[in-house]
Amino acid sequence: MRTTLTLDDDVAARLERVRERRRAPLKRIVNDALREGLARLEDPQPPKRFRTRVRSLGRPMVGNLDNVEEVLDVVEPHQFK
Repeated sequence: MRTTLTLDDDVAARLERVRERRRAPLKRIVNDALREGLARLEDPQPPKRFRTRVRSLGRPMVGNLDNVEEVLDVVEPHQFK
């Protein structure tokens, strides 16, 4: 099939870099890229699930973080008073 495509500048530059690196015709590079991209579009992979490990940070230094005076007194005792 023969068709005309208008490529964005960034896409054209990337295609040209790949073409130079592989030393292959532009037609082959575009077809390979489209095959790979279409395969991903037709069969998208589910997103990977991430798990966060629980770590104990120990006992808090202050009783209540809402009390700014208490937090500053613990963190910077000589500067606060």
